[in-house]
Amino acid sequence: MILITEELHQCKQLIEHKLGWGPGAAWTSRDFEQLQERLLAETGVSLSPSTLRRLWGRVDYQHLPSATTLNTLAQFVGYPDWRFFARSLVTEAEFVEATKSATPPVHYQRLALPVAHRVLVRWLLAGIGLLLGGLMAMGYHQRSAVPAYRFSSQPVTRSIPNSVVFTYDAAAAHTDSVFIQQSWDPRRRVAVAKLGRTYSAMYYEPGFYQAQLVVGQQTVKKHPLLLSTQGWLGAIMTIPVPTYLQPTEYQQSNLLYLPLATVLQHRVPLEPLVPWVKYFNVGNFRPVPLTDFAFSCDLKNEYHTGAGACQLTTVTLLTTGTPIVIPLAAKGCVAELELVDGTHSVLGKTTNLVGFGVNFADWVHVTCASAGPKLHFSINGHLVYTSPLPRQPLKIIGVAFSFQGTGAVKATTLQTANKVVFHSL
Repeated sequence: MILITEELHQCKQLIEHKLGWGPGAAWTSRDFEQLQERLLAETGVSLSPSTLRRLWGRVDYQHLPSATTLNTLAQFVGYPDWRFFARSLVTEAEFVEATKSATPPVHYQRLALPVAHRVLVRWLLAGIGLLLGGLMAMGYHQRSAVPAYRFSSQPVTRSIPNSVVFTYDAAAAHTDSVFIQQSWDPRRRVAVAKLGRTYSAMYYEPGFYQAQLVVGQQTVKKHPLLLSTQGWLGAIMTIPVPTYLQPTEYQQSNLLYLPLATVLQHRVPLEPLVPWVKYFNVGNFRPVPLTDFAFSCDLKNEYHTGAGACQLTTVTLLTTGTPIVIPLAAKGCVAELELVDGTHSVLGKTTNLVGFGVNFADWVHVTCASAGPKLHFSINGHLVYTSPLPRQPLKIIGVAFSFQGTGAVKATTLQTANKVVFHSL
């Protein structure tokens, strides 16, 4: 009988395969939120992101999932309930085991030949070996020649949403499995015709992307792709397409702020899933090296009712690689935070991120700066976290603010070499 942990492991593998997001160990908080939305849409049951993180081992939890949780996962991968899913796995395992035991062993008997015949056989085998070796060497030489691939892209406009026209040449591929991947995220991979020449893709968020031409499972060409904004861009992150805002809806005289009434005017519900409001500014200042920068801003999150009680908020410094993500929340919710330091993510479940718990009744002053070989994160003038500088020579190319519910930001400043490069409101 397969243990429950093995059954759950196989079910999670099926879910990862269905979603195509890569291994669950690398998922972000937003991925678990999107999985919650997918489960709700397809099964009618809402499993919280914290429950899903426990299932994927992101949090130490020594109890078995509830029957409702297990049934929901089984239904998501096409089974009527968990018992039926578990029974199907047991049947498959028993079949494999029975097949192994039913297969009779094969015995080989050495063939006795006269000495002269054995010598002749050795010469024949040696000749065949030389011939096969020559053929393999020729084949290896032919395969080792690098096929000629071409891959480029061109954004249609300097605004978001934006279409990007990719031009490619994959005719030399040894397979018909050719894909264009819009970024590092495998969810943004689309099959294209091997003998095709162009493919256009939609981008709904600005940023710095690594577009890839993939043949089979190998990336054969890639190039950077910067999608900029014309000044500030505000959006309510509805699914599948964001609700883009007019500048007059969120740009005040000295701050960025979207009133709750405006969110409701766009017919975006605040419950049961609280929407995210984002402000972007990308590609409007010269890139700033991560080895010499200082960033600061003041912000508030003004929504704190219902499912938005944690007031989750992030400040993101978009870079030419992995971003820097500074998370904030109400003090009791720091376990839900996830910080990204330009190299990897740090979870509040396993790291002390208490310093990022704040009281949003007042403006919160956030700073992040490089000093020597480290990044320094400070909240309201207090150093709360440090991390090593990324080894890659990254540059900051944009900033973004995200509020669960809605929020405000002012006095955004980015400088390098003690000179202000970007200042807003």
